[in-house]
Amino acid sequence: MDRHAVSSSNLRSVGYDDATRTLEIEFRDGSLYRYSSVPESVYRSLMAAGSKGSYFHAHIRDRFAYRRIN
Repeated sequence: MDRHAVSSSNLRSVGYDDATRTLEIEFRDGSLYRYSSVPESVYRSLMAAGSKGSYFHAHIRDRFAYRRIN
């Protein structure tokens, strides 16, 4: 999955696969997580958010199943 660098104090890059509805987030500490069953609208809102970290905490974290990749 291709990830795109984002301007954020918490997130380094974000990727999305619309076929599988998988959101991939790389954090500044180097950890990488995959979130399942994420609607494309949530991904688009994350990418448009003024504060991506705040959007992540309010709308993604603890709302979607995830697994740590590294």
